[in-house]
Amino acid sequence: MNIFHIITLLGGLAMFLYGMRIMGDGLKESSSGPLKKALEQLTNTPIRAFFFGLAVTAVIQSSKATIVITSGLVGAGIISLHQSIGIIIGANVGTTVTGQIIRLLDLDSSGTSFLQLFKPSTLAPLALIIGMILIMGWKNKGAGKAGQIVIGFGILFSGLLMMTDTVSVLTESGIIEHLFSTLGNNPILAYLIGAGVAFVLQSSSASVGILQAFSMSGQLSFSAIYAVLVGIYLGDCITTAIVCHIGAKPDARRVGAVNVLFNLGKTVLILVGVTVIHRFGLFGGFWNAPIYSGGIANTHMIFNIIAAVALAPALPLCERLSRRIVKDESTDEGRHGELLDALNPVFFSTPAIAFGRCYDALLVMSKMARTNLERAFQVIVRYDQKTVDKIVRDEQEIDIFTDRISNYLIQMSAHITANDHMEQMSHYHSVVTEFERLSDHAVNISEIATLLHNDQAEFTRSALDELAVLQKLLGTILDHSDRAFRQRDIAAARSIEPLEQVVDDMVSVLKSNHLERLRAGKCTVLTGTAFLNLLSELERISDICSNIGVSVIAWATPEIEHQIHDYVSTLHAGRDEDFNRAYQEAHDRYFSMLYKKPVQKPVAVR
Repeated sequence: MNIFHIITLLGGLAMFLYGMRIMGDGLKESSSGPLKKALEQLTNTPIRAFFFGLAVTAVIQSSKATIVITSGLVGAGIISLHQSIGIIIGANVGTTVTGQIIRLLDLDSSGTSFLQLFKPSTLAPLALIIGMILIMGWKNKGAGKAGQIVIGFGILFSGLLMMTDTVSVLTESGIIEHLFSTLGNNPILAYLIGAGVAFVLQSSSASVGILQAFSMSGQLSFSAIYAVLVGIYLGDCITTAIVCHIGAKPDARRVGAVNVLFNLGKTVLILVGVTVIHRFGLFGGFWNAPIYSGGIANTHMIFNIIAAVALAPALPLCERLSRRIVKDESTDEGRHGELLDALNPVFFSTPAIAFGRCYDALLVMSKMARTNLERAFQVIVRYDQKTVDKIVRDEQEIDIFTDRISNYLIQMSAHITANDHMEQMSHYHSVVTEFERLSDHAVNISEIATLLHNDQAEFTRSALDELAVLQKLLGTILDHSDRAFRQRDIAAARSIEPLEQVVDDMVSVLKSNHLERLRAGKCTVLTGTAFLNLLSELERISDICSNIGVSVIAWATPEIEHQIHDYVSTLHAGRDEDFNRAYQEAHDRYFSMLYKKPVQKPVAVR
């Protein structure tokens, strides 16, 4: 035994942990969409929640990821704390699947049996070969993710093989025999070592996997490892609780507390139960008999299943205790504090869920901005101070939305690697700014209305009639803009640009008409200036809607993302027949409303 054997052991451990990480990342990334939909459709049935938590953890190979995601969904109000308890217990049982995979170390390598194919010494290089073929042979994203998962599997088993080879040297030196005989005589020390290893590695699956690798020495027994296993449960749940606590609202933090309480209960149950059974001599020769990888995997699974069944009646008590441990707190983020709390960093590991929470917040933000614009149009015609106050109040909330969503997207960017996620992030960065600008213009319009009201001035009837037509046109543009973002509707997005061109034409005509009224003395300088400022605000609103539409088109057709300026210039230069036709139809329609008669001569596209 020398320093080189220790380096080899630590290198094998590093490969094992890295393989588990990239395999888990690939599984979580590829399943994030279906996982989101399934979580959001979860029922109140505890049994279904249990099996759901078990299945998700078995798939993504991480109970911590399942519980942390569940914590975020509780914080977002998608599921309740009560619903989450079944998922937590299922996740604790689901994490035992990894141990059952690693037990392939126990397969007999003799002969040319078909089972030889499933030996880690065969599986590891085979998985690496298949993974590289998938990554290098196919360019699509699905093959890349599959390749990542398979390569992670191969690296994991390569690390296991390195550790087991080194364990044979440690066995000859007598180190393992001395270490685990000490642990067998001191269950408290074994418990603390298990908890410490799991806390440092932040993974119960990895900790159990290391124990399974050491079992190849043939010098581990049930008496030496049962307390280590129980310690692993506590060490892992503490790291999970810490992650659940960071930046979360009370109910989300309670998910981590329930997990700790359940694992403390599991600790007491197993330690007391094993001690009592041993005192009565019911273990027989199994107590000190050698235990191998398969035996550890089975013990790990049986402990968790027994704890889940035995502690089920105590789960309501865990929920009540979590409410005592984590107190409620007030929020000062207005009517939408819960929605903003859903922008939780715990979702970064599953981008589909994180983007879903952003989308929900953006929808509310868009609706608030649209409502503010409608209020602003109203106070131009009939001033009302309460309506103006509502505009100001909602504008302040929209500013909060802008800050929270923008910061969340910036934080998430460090966790995004897939091209489609990058494109979606770019789109969301664009629209959050545009929605905020829409509300700013609503405030500007209300300030124009307030100025007219304070000076007891008002627009002429003809000016109001013209504004009504322009407002109707803007309403159509806003409808297209909303549908384009809400449904990723490309047809609606393409419908905005011709209408925006008509707005520009109409604003130009209305400015000329108003200057005529000024020269004729039909309105004052104050109302004249206010009218021209109002037209500028309305024209900018249509420009913002155009930006939203173009952002949707760029997201849906990435090939034009870096050619947006050329795309828009081509439309306005009259080189697109569909645009020309849509523009002419809209021009005829809205200008006929303006003049109360069909337009005889079309206005040329600029």
